Amino acid sequence: QRKRILRVIFISLLLDLISFTFILPLFPRLLEFYRNLERAERSSHSVLHRIVFGLNTYKQAFSRPISDRYDIVLLGGALGSLFSFLQAIASPFIGALSDRYGRRTALLWSMAGNIASVALWVAATDFRTFLASRVVGGLSEGNVQLATAMAADISDEKQRGSTMALVGACFSIAFTFGPALGAALANVETVAANPFATAAGFSLFLILIETAYLYLYLPETRPTTRPSESPSGSKSKAQRASEHPARTNSYRLLNATHFFFILFFSGMEFSFPFMTYDLFAYTPSQSGKLLGFIGLLASILQGGVTRRLHPLRAIQAGIIACAASFFLLGRLTTEAGLWAAATLLAITTATVVTGLNTLSSFEAAASERGGKLGNHRSWGQVGRALGPLLFCTLYWWAGRDVAYAIGGAGMLGVGALVFGGLKAPQLS
Repeated sequence: QRKRILRVIFISLLLDLISFTFILPLFPRLLEFYRNLERAERSSHSVLHRIVFGLNTYKQAFSRPISDRYDIVLLGGALGSLFSFLQAIASPFIGALSDRYGRRTALLWSMAGNIASVALWVAATDFRTFLASRVVGGLSEGNVQLATAMAADISDEKQRGSTMALVGACFSIAFTFGPALGAALANVETVAANPFATAAGFSLFLILIETAYLYLYLPETRPTTRPSESPSGSKSKAQRASEHPARTNSYRLLNATHFFFILFFSGMEFSFPFMTYDLFAYTPSQSGKLLGFIGLLASILQGGVTRRLHPLRAIQAGIIACAASFFLLGRLTTEAGLWAAATLLAITTATVVTGLNTLSSFEAAASERGGKLGNHRSWGQVGRALGPLLFCTLYWWAGRDVAYAIGGAGMLGVGALVFGGLKAPQLS
């Protein structure tokens, strides 16, 4: 039963994340299309015009000029921050609903929102409709946190790390192949009013397949609120541990670690297009290959290494690798150094978030697991909403060397939380 449920979780999450990543490489062309459309219509009071005006005001605040080629990158970053901010709002509610009504029910309602979001993208012949699709998606996307909660539901403490690593591997696989597939589909034009309707339509097809698959094959995984008792009338040791787990790490510390890690890490991720272009004149295709290498290596590490490590050791290894990559990125001058930093970032991608999710699941009773993991994800999404804005500001105000040095120092601070504050739970 556990293996069957795990297979359903893995396949459905993989479909969801591949569909989600379709749009990532299309953002520059998408936003350029909508901006050109409004220029042709000479619309000066539209939502897009006001957003671009605000970003230009932001750019002009720097003494160091920012090339106009980054306008679309900054606009994409603003939309990414909006999506993450909405996820931060929605995640605790989705988790709490799954505790009350069940994971399956909450996930199917989340899928209904995802279908509406992608359907709006299919019909997005103007920027307002496209923006609405991102808002609906941000408020309804609950697949990742619910998959994490379900993975915790069906695994005991000794299985928890390897199960969470399997969930993490879905991310790496999807981010390796999803963007390339989305870019290929974007070259197939079927609707003149929306050149990206083919990619959006296939994304919708995957979401519909995922929803039907979940409806047919996913059972409820939330533990019952009143566990059955042993024949003697007393609850077993495992049942008591599930209802009242021994607390090893405070949720405040886990959430703070998640927030600060994502704050620095997401800022560094967002700076990649700037840095690779400035140093090596990388094209989007070359940057995509670099990111694909990170995703592929991370998926291999998650399947072969992370699942065998204690979650705290995985976090520690990932933080060390991330801090080293920050300092290397701040001083590199060769492409060999860039690929070495990418290797370190793959280690980080394969370990830290998976380990933090695992530790968080240890601290939650079965009846509150969805809400606790939802809060944990929410803090990470707040960091993802703020990180690109703050790091981009630092990058253009102080330069690459200073930005990555501060980022590395920040990651050392996260390391202090991890090595000095987090403890390894005793696995029964």
